[in-house]
Amino acid sequence: MSVWIRRGLQAVNAVIVLAALVLLVSALTAAGAPRADVGAPAAALAVNGTALLGAAIAVAGAAIGAGIAVAYTGAAALAAMSERPELFGRAIVIVGLAEGIAIYGLVIGVILIQRA
Repeated sequence: MSVWIRRGLQAVNAVIVLAALVLLVSALTAAGAPRADVGAPAAALAVNGTALLGAAIAVAGAAIGAGIAVAYTGAAALAAMSERPELFGRAIVIVGLAEGIAIYGLVIGVILIQRA
């Protein structure tokens, strides 16, 4: 059972890291940004690109932090469950709290993209 939990958490981390990479590529290429008019000021374009880059950094940093947190809490949870299987529910909650870090980063990224 613990192997399936670990694979599930790895899949969730992979999805979050993939979303962060998509946002980073979108920010660097400005593919998600609206087309600028010929007469648009350069400062407005720079602010839009900076906001998108900030969103990508926020999501990527949160995903990396969540991955590190899940690595440590997941290992400790598996060790605790191997000794006392009744700790399964508590261990999943603690690993889920560590995974919440990535969700917070994703929310900040969405807010920054909406304001760009």
